[in-house]
Amino acid sequence: MGGDRQGLHTHLQSGLTTTCRCWAIRRVDGQEFGFTDHDMGLSFEGITFKASTGLTATAIEQATGLSIDNSEAMGALSDAAVTENDIEAGRFDGAEVRAWLVNWAEPEQRMLQFRGSIGEMRRAGGAFHAELRGLTDLLNRPLGRIYQKPCTAVLGDVTCKFNLDTPGYWVEAVVAELGADGDLQLTGAESPAQAWFQRGRLDVVSGQASGLWAAIKLDQPISGGRNISLWSGIGGGLAVGDRVRLTAGCNKRMSDCREKFNNLINFQGFPDLPSEDWMLAVPKQRNANNGGSRR
Repeated sequence: MGGDRQGLHTHLQSGLTTTCRCWAIRRVDGQEFGFTDHDMGLSFEGITFKASTGLTATAIEQATGLSIDNSEAMGALSDAAVTENDIEAGRFDGAEVRAWLVNWAEPEQRMLQFRGSIGEMRRAGGAFHAELRGLTDLLNRPLGRIYQKPCTAVLGDVTCKFNLDTPGYWVEAVVAELGADGDLQLTGAESPAQAWFQRGRLDVVSGQASGLWAAIKLDQPISGGRNISLWSGIGGGLAVGDRVRLTAGCNKRMSDCREKFNNLINFQGFPDLPSEDWMLAVPKQRNANNGGSRR
């Protein structure tokens, strides 16, 4: 993160500058890419910034306080850097982005101008456009408890606390057949019971699509395996023979939390929350409307 900012400031004050911009993109799978708008490649902080990649960026809008910093990066789709298949598969979604102003004659003279993540990406005409969101964008999310009957936690997160590596709640299988609209036939995962993985997650662990995942819509055991339907298909080249991992699903109900996961102590819903018409008292032949137990 370092760099000689004072040296860069002195260089900019000289009136004759040799500056360029560099961008580093680190995807959630750990792969890192470096780009520069200079006509020659640069290297610093262990990253090689490739020239002639066609990546440019509009002016970064930055403000004090809690205003959202934002910008947009534009570049050419290529097999060597950002590919259309990777964008379609979602490999760049949420990737970390850093942008520097650099003296290309003395790369140690640089200043980090932007740090954030990639938001929406779109592609057209052999090029891509990536929305860049600053760190303050995280403050734009709604926070606090939501009072509702279903559980608000995500299975396995810090509020749920369930260990997804618990035996019996995950299984690995092999893709035997690819159908339309996200339908898969798997071998090697005959048990547990029907719908055990419904509302769960499918992660690809081998092959070209390794690292991608999708939510499971329907799950049905068959002889020698399972039929799985996904809410959205997996891009990135999922093929017959690839290994996948299935993780059990949760329907967010208290009964599922108690009986399926034995995790009722961490249930984050309010199953006894009164309905909207609870305040409307109606005549009753039996029992008084005294606000007592609803059970």
